[in-house]
Amino acid sequence: MTDKEKENLEYGLPSHEKMAIGGDSIVMGTKPYSYHVDGKEWGKIPKNWTLKEATAVAVNSKDEVIVFNRGTKPIIVFDIDGNHINSWGENIFTNAHGISVDDENNIYCVDSGDNTVRKFNSSGKLIFQLGKEGQKAEKMSGLPFAVPTQVAIDSNNQDLYVADGYSNAKVHKYNKDGKYLFSWGESGTGEGQFNIVHNISTDSEGLVYVADRENHRIQVFDKNGNYLDQWINLSRAACLYIDKRGKEDIFYVGEYFSGIASNDTGIDLGPRISIFNKSGELLSRVGIDSYGPSVGRFYSPHGISVDSKGNIYVAEVSYSDYGQFMNPKRELRSLQKLTKIN
Repeated sequence: MTDKEKENLEYGLPSHEKMAIGGDSIVMGTKPYSYHVDGKEWGKIPKNWTLKEATAVAVNSKDEVIVFNRGTKPIIVFDIDGNHINSWGENIFTNAHGISVDDENNIYCVDSGDNTVRKFNSSGKLIFQLGKEGQKAEKMSGLPFAVPTQVAIDSNNQDLYVADGYSNAKVHKYNKDGKYLFSWGESGTGEGQFNIVHNISTDSEGLVYVADRENHRIQVFDKNGNYLDQWINLSRAACLYIDKRGKEDIFYVGEYFSGIASNDTGIDLGPRISIFNKSGELLSRVGIDSYGPSVGRFYSPHGISVDSKGNIYVAEVSYSDYGQFMNPKRELRSLQKLTKIN
């Protein structure tokens, strides 16, 4: 991070936004995908707890919002209004990264610190674990795992797809019982190649969508790992959620800021949320300005999910990307709710 970026962060905003910040809700996006956004930290946690930063979020069939975070309680469960329901996970995780739920409300947590994927039931009881704590595959070996990031569950057969992204360039496939099947992918910028396999999800047909972050795209594969398509003209595509509850699948993509210090006054470079249909057609975009705490801005969307009412929940690694560089270091807003306007 440059000196200029650090200076701007003392204000929590890029240099052109050093002004008083109001707390009023604003409307963002394009109908029928438009949202009330208030810029506030969402979710009520007990006094003296901290999120530090929310890294991922998932919504189960009961519209319970499950937040994976690096603070006091790694797993915090809220109702749709942000009231605390339950929490667990202390002394289990090394570095919270990705979270997913299946149709039976089982919870899958990806720990990028100890290179594991753990499956829990809805009460937090461990069902099985992929990978062994303290064992890391050699960098770019293609073997599981070398800093995994996210897991996707095919709702048709409960097959699992693990994005192995920070030190590998692979997607690993397992069956529902955790038996390894095969892997695909390699380092690069071509079709079927990856540059940070950061997030992964499956649609209602079982097609696999990969947020290929540093290649600024979403890649689409069949269930055998064969390349089908790519969606380009994205910023740094960091997180992906596919809503399969309607007549057609709807795709929500969270993107990081893709500029450099000299571009901090640029617009439409992320961070933002983009919404697509299955053809890759852009339906709505939420966020046009650069990073910051003001209403309508994001820091670094790292996890995303949607409830049955169409509200969007965004988890952001704001401390890792910004707060730790401030003087003094500080926790920033890392969990927002975008309330859908019906």
